[in-house]
Amino acid sequence: MRAYVSVRELFSIGIGPSSSHTVGPMRAAKAFVDALGPDLGRVEGVRVRLYGSLGATGIGHGTPGAVVAGLAGHDPETCDPAVLSATWAAIGDSGVVLLGGVHPVVLAQRDVELAPLTRLDRHTNGMRFTAVDAAGEEVLTRTFYSIGGGFIEGDDVVAHPEVPLPFAYTSAAGLLRLCAEHGRSIAQIALANEEALGPRQAALDGIGAIWAAMRGCIEGGMAAEGVLPGPLGVRRRASALRRRLVERDVPLDSEEWLHAYALAVNEQNAAGQRVVTAPTNGAAGIVPAVLMHLGGERIADYFLTATAVGSLIAANASISGAEAGCQGEVGAACAMAAAGATAVLGGTPEQIENAAEIALEHNLGLTCDPVGGLVQVPCIERNAVGASRAMTATRMALYGDGRHVVSLDTVIETMRQTGADMSSKYKETSMGGLAVNVVEC
Repeated sequence: MRAYVSVRELFSIGIGPSSSHTVGPMRAAKAFVDALGPDLGRVEGVRVRLYGSLGATGIGHGTPGAVVAGLAGHDPETCDPAVLSATWAAIGDSGVVLLGGVHPVVLAQRDVELAPLTRLDRHTNGMRFTAVDAAGEEVLTRTFYSIGGGFIEGDDVVAHPEVPLPFAYTSAAGLLRLCAEHGRSIAQIALANEEALGPRQAALDGIGAIWAAMRGCIEGGMAAEGVLPGPLGVRRRASALRRRLVERDVPLDSEEWLHAYALAVNEQNAAGQRVVTAPTNGAAGIVPAVLMHLGGERIADYFLTATAVGSLIAANASISGAEAGCQGEVGAACAMAAAGATAVLGGTPEQIENAAEIALEHNLGLTCDPVGGLVQVPCIERNAVGASRAMTATRMALYGDGRHVVSLDTVIETMRQTGADMSSKYKETSMGGLAVNVVEC
């Protein structure tokens, strides 16, 4: 896997509540239908089996509905969020789905099977699609893996194809050497790599679209009232917090507003609304909250710097909660936001690396144990805390000159090892931690 992922890939406009359990499976289902090609007309039925973490928390994360929507030709970038739940409810015991939006097949809810106790070797977020003809004979079978952040891999699918880059690096130390040798900032290094992956203007326009979608998510969350879907009865709090802050004339650069922004985004995510993976949906509130807190200035520097750091974490450890626990999601987002904020505030490459290291180091060992399999408790509050931690790491790094004892590379490797050692019940299965100690009402 290359150590630089395009900003438009790492930050993708999608749909809640989970990049791994909603966005990835929807993309996999659509890719399966595309793979049928000329055999599409022969298909009379489809069977889907969701393994490991996808099977364990698939219902709470909306995975079955995402799969059916993907089979019907929808993609997370443009899909109406209401389609997922509506499509799943509609098929019931004997529904009809238009594969690719054109070819009708009978599909019942029982045809999407959950297998939480079976883990495929390649990744815990595994899924297998099988299409059959009128005689029940197999037309095509494909296996996919949702590896985090909405990225998928599998039969004939590679998440990050190798592409020659002008500034290739595999470590933070290597990135800092490139900055020193060429007299460039981390954002400038990242932008040069973007130009190898597509037109420069497309990257800059993409950053603009990403930030517009994030702002829209903040605004939507600030305006929304009521209770989030699911049995927990979690109340939305961002709108009430916004009103109190306005009434008390609290300055916009206060930490309270930072919390409000993060809560707003993750309440929207939990409600299955439009959201930007950053680098995942469960951690989607941290990066936009920090940038909003900074006034939304120098967005290209912010996102490109965050992308350079997030790419390192994805390449050398993981951004998947099902693989690394929440340290791979909130921890990664916290490091990315700290790096971006330090860049915006004038930090050197060394200070940026230090900020990312501080942020990630103090998320080591963070478990992913969503109560009820829902991306609500503790996920929503955890983003507000993560945003504060990112700003704390930024300030600490800017107080220094970039010299420090523990490197970002060391922390990333430690995170990888910690994730490997962590019990599976703490990795997005809802089989441990808060998920079993909180009584659902």
